[in-house]
Amino acid sequence: MAQPLNWQKSSFSGGGPGNECVELAPGDSSLLLRESDEPDRILPVAPQGLAALLNHLRVNRP
Repeated sequence: MAQPLNWQKSSFSGGGPGNECVELAPGDSSLLLRESDEPDRILPVAPQGLAALLNHLRVNRP
């Protein structure tokens, strides 16, 4: 039987109900990404690609 995924919420998310956010979990060879309001839609991403995206967003923040 497969182990349950250990989803972690974004540190920018509040703790109360209705605080939808991005969640990450470790996969076999990738990270798994989902939105908490649509937990069945899971996107596998390469750690390097996600790091590049986050860096781009941080550098180009308005």
